[in-house]
Amino acid sequence: MAKTIAICNQKGGVGKTTTALNLGAGLSREGRRVLLIDSDPQSDLTASAGIEADSVEKSLGRLMYLATENYKPDVKDTIIHHEEGFDIIPSNLDLETRLVNAMSREKVLDNLLKDVRNDYDYILIDCMPSLGMLTINALTAADSVIIPVQAQYLPAKGMTQLLKSIDMVRSHTNEQLKIDGIVMTLVDGRTNLAKDVINAIRTNYGMHIRIFDTQIPSGVKAAEASKTGRSIFTYDGECKPAKAYEALTKEVIADAERKRKRDKAAITR
Repeated sequence: MAKTIAICNQKGGVGKTTTALNLGAGLSREGRRVLLIDSDPQSDLTASAGIEADSVEKSLGRLMYLATENYKPDVKDTIIHHEEGFDIIPSNLDLETRLVNAMSREKVLDNLLKDVRNDYDYILIDCMPSLGMLTINALTAADSVIIPVQAQYLPAKGMTQLLKSIDMVRSHTNEQLKIDGIVMTLVDGRTNLAKDVINAIRTNYGMHIRIFDTQIPSGVKAAEASKTGRSIFTYDGECKPAKAYEALTKEVIADAERKRKRDKAAITR
């Protein structure tokens, strides 16, 4: 069954969508079956994968709408296969669904994914930059969370809000939700500000939350790649961001393998 990871931060502009796309592509390059889910009405992940959101007829919003109207939509019929090997469920503006009055509204996405979890090794959900019902759906459906944090501002207040939301989801809809870690993004290692932010994150959260060893450097290559509908690996596989996302991919896989071994050992005891 797929490991489902929500890529989440309520602050915009932290490299969340870029991380979702390139981690997904990286996992696919390592031979894993990957499904990306664009859970943001702004459709940045959809566009970054080279899909025109306005032309999408079958989307996550349509799936969630049909589910709230007591239909059983075909999730697999909405999946688009990307030329780089991963699959994606796109979004568009119709993702603003009628979740407010829906029964079990926090679990709409979780219930939809039951039909496809066995088809993949990883499902990555790109969350919108807020802590509303769509993000709650993503966290309820996820096994774990990866939190991209920009190394150009002090995010303590925002981190506190996000961690409170994760705790709320644990208490009400997904008690097994874990935090895989924080990944520092848009890092300019030449500046004291970046160093100060990273040190502050390690000091304030490193005792309780894993900080990934890999840091994603700032640079124009990742932004340029997203405009072409390709991952950083296809656009320029030798640039520093590509090497960083390759390293992050290996960290994520290693974590998953360690967990599988622990779970297997626990079962045999």
